[in-house]
Amino acid sequence: MTADAPSPRDVLAQRLRDLLTSHQNVREVRMFGGLSFMVGDTMAVAAGRGGDLLVRTDPAAYDDMLRRGGEPAYMGNDRPMGRGWLTVPYERIQDNTALAYWVKVGIDSRKVSD
Repeated sequence: MTADAPSPRDVLAQRLRDLLTSHQNVREVRMFGGLSFMVGDTMAVAAGRGGDLLVRTDPAAYDDMLRRGGEPAYMGNDRPMGRGWLTVPYERIQDNTALAYWVKVGIDSRKVSD
């Protein structure tokens, strides 16, 4: 990667901005080592340093989301974030249809507390 090339996080963040343009009350906040996208007052998704996507999910749907390609999310020293959070690896969100699916999961589940 050259000095002028955008980071994987920056590329993902721009793709997220493009997908979230139709939503109101979206703001960006740096947290979890990435760039989080808040819809209303709740984080829905975040662009991670390596281009992975952190997604809020309904804890009741967690196992189904794992079967659909999500992975358990970890914070810091391999501390699990719990059933309300998933990571979707960079490789699984390369096309916009896949990314849009996971963004919808995050938006739809942002009101569910974990």
